[in-house]
Amino acid sequence: MPRLKSLLVISDVIRDASLRLAAILGSSSRKSRIRLLVSTSAACLVLSGCAGSDGQKDDTDIWSETKLYSEANEKLKDADYAKCGKYFEKLEGRFPFGPYSQQAQINAAFCYWKAQEQAQAQVAIDRFIKLHQGSPNLDYGYYLKGLISFNDDLGWLGKFTGQDLSERDPKAAKEAFESFKVVVERFPDSKYAPDSLDRMRYIVNSLAEADVIVARFYYQRGAYLASANRAQLVIRDYDRAPAVEEALYLLTKSYEKLGMTDLSNDAARVFKLNFPDSQMMLTGQRVQKERRWWQIWNK
Repeated sequence: MPRLKSLLVISDVIRDASLRLAAILGSSSRKSRIRLLVSTSAACLVLSGCAGSDGQKDDTDIWSETKLYSEANEKLKDADYAKCGKYFEKLEGRFPFGPYSQQAQINAAFCYWKAQEQAQAQVAIDRFIKLHQGSPNLDYGYYLKGLISFNDDLGWLGKFTGQDLSERDPKAAKEAFESFKVVVERFPDSKYAPDSLDRMRYIVNSLAEADVIVARFYYQRGAYLASANRAQLVIRDYDRAPAVEEALYLLTKSYEKLGMTDLSNDAARVFKLNFPDSQMMLTGQRVQKERRWWQIWNK
């Protein structure tokens, strides 16, 4: 077995080398070992000094729990949301069992949300909800979670282009809907329930708008069957949304293009029954809607 023999030879070589190294270290003078220890300590001091020089000294490390909470609240009052978020996060991290810990978590989430730090805000509010299911502020926790995901602030570009929630990824909108739904169903007497319900209406209408945009895209490119299928989804899932008007129009026109005259006539009849004053069948255009969330739905 030549392979095994080779391994045994290598093992002997390694063992001999280890013994020689131990002998050398054992014969080192005490003075040499001291020099080695001093050199190592000096190197550690240099490295720690370099690590500390990268950032400024954090004065909050010596603050008491009360002072840290007070300073965080001052930053909140001054609308310095990025700083107050960090202060509240430090407070909760350093004093997890203190009297301000629970409030610090929810305040940190609020501050990060106002600072448009959505990821940090989401982490903070999820931690609060997970740890404090018995909190009297739990309704606000779910409401704030919905606001963080809802995020109707599209910035200057969104305002310039007239973009709304229906033209963005619907995943966040659906997550916000679920959070607002918890407020409405579990805390119907909460002061946050009415606004949560309004935002749920808006989200539903926005999701319907998103599907209509897809149906319109298919129709304009001659994919009439795909357009009809997507329009049917809007009518089925969002029957009270304003987007149903255009969905019925697209369904009527798509069936017409496909040569399905009976289905087209049926869709047109349903359209006239539900939207007797609409001019969309003549103009092909819906009346321009308001873009802000509190103005978009029809109750």
